[in-house]
Amino acid sequence: MYVGKLVFSQVMDHLPMHTFRRCVSRYKGEHYVKKFGCLDQYLSMAFAQMTHRESLRDIEACLLAHQSKLYHMGFRSIRVSRNTLSKANELRDWRIYADFAQALIRIARPLYAHEDLGLDLDNTVYALDASTVDLCLSVFPWALFRSTKSAVKLHTLLDLRGNIPAFIHLSDGKMHDVNVLDILLPEAGAIYIMDRGYVDFERLFTMHCAGAFFVIRAKSNTKFERRYSHAADKSAGVRCDQTIMLTGVDTARSYPQPLRRIKYYDENTDKTFNFLTNNFNIPAQTVADLYRHRWQVELFFKWIKQHLRIKSFFGTSENAVKAQIWIAISVYVLVAIIRKRLNLDTDLYTILQILSLTLFEKMPLDQLLINRAYTTDETDMPNQLNLFDILTGQ
Repeated sequence: MYVGKLVFSQVMDHLPMHTFRRCVSRYKGEHYVKKFGCLDQYLSMAFAQMTHRESLRDIEACLLAHQSKLYHMGFRSIRVSRNTLSKANELRDWRIYADFAQALIRIARPLYAHEDLGLDLDNTVYALDASTVDLCLSVFPWALFRSTKSAVKLHTLLDLRGNIPAFIHLSDGKMHDVNVLDILLPEAGAIYIMDRGYVDFERLFTMHCAGAFFVIRAKSNTKFERRYSHAADKSAGVRCDQTIMLTGVDTARSYPQPLRRIKYYDENTDKTFNFLTNNFNIPAQTVADLYRHRWQVELFFKWIKQHLRIKSFFGTSENAVKAQIWIAISVYVLVAIIRKRLNLDTDLYTILQILSLTLFEKMPLDQLLINRAYTTDETDMPNQLNLFDILTGQ
């Protein structure tokens, strides 16, 4: 019989606690705090994320039911009160958990650096997009979006090798997607995949000058002139591969260098796409395949909204909302780290589902999460009676 740590404690053992303490110290998170420390707050919120708790009262009730196990789970407070947790979310700087999530991301990305994208590329490939979390205007008046509602926007740069978010910026709903390019520091040699919402040739030229590549879907009103046409294999969907120069009044000045335009027809959707890129070395088909991989960032947003608590919040202040979102992201990255460290084939959704039901169990984590296929071996033993024969008297 296994008499070791609780499953929750084994999960939290993968956290770099020295880094967490540095984040707390950096923002003086435990200044004048006597009992309920930042670690207690993080463990409570992480527990809520992994077990799909609905409210502060729900968190309090569940932890109170296992009060004798709190110390073994890592808590230093003998009781988790909803009022105490609410005040902690309200007052403790959300940047503590933002920095800690970024530290976990730096641990996770090298673990997935050699994942196969199915493309003959050595470059790091990112997908950039944003997603909006709708909020009630009367409850969240600080998150301005429209005249009738509020919203928080998650600007995310997803590393497609492992689907790990390399960069996340939280803003109110009014911030346009393209403005995040002013905050993002381009990585030389990396490929950034973006939708039409990020078409701003002055910002794209800044990315080009930094040595980064981009693949972006062109707008229908983009003015250009063709300089050269390259040979294209039209049997695979590529209709043309051209070198162009922008001729618009502002765009020609904003992006004075040649661009590559690829027209691609997708038979599955019966749609034609026009892509622009500053990479002239990769095949035209690879450019189209790269843009198809952009869908991974959409799946990332869908996944965290469905399986983590970032659509209903335990607090209404800006600090509480941002702290909850960053803790949710850190839980996502932590599960990804555990999956790689334990060399699991199980997907993240299944791991979270298993953990949600077994956090208070005492079982080795690797044995718990290994995906076994249980089968029953049929034996043809002549001396083994058939149950049906026994019941019928034959």
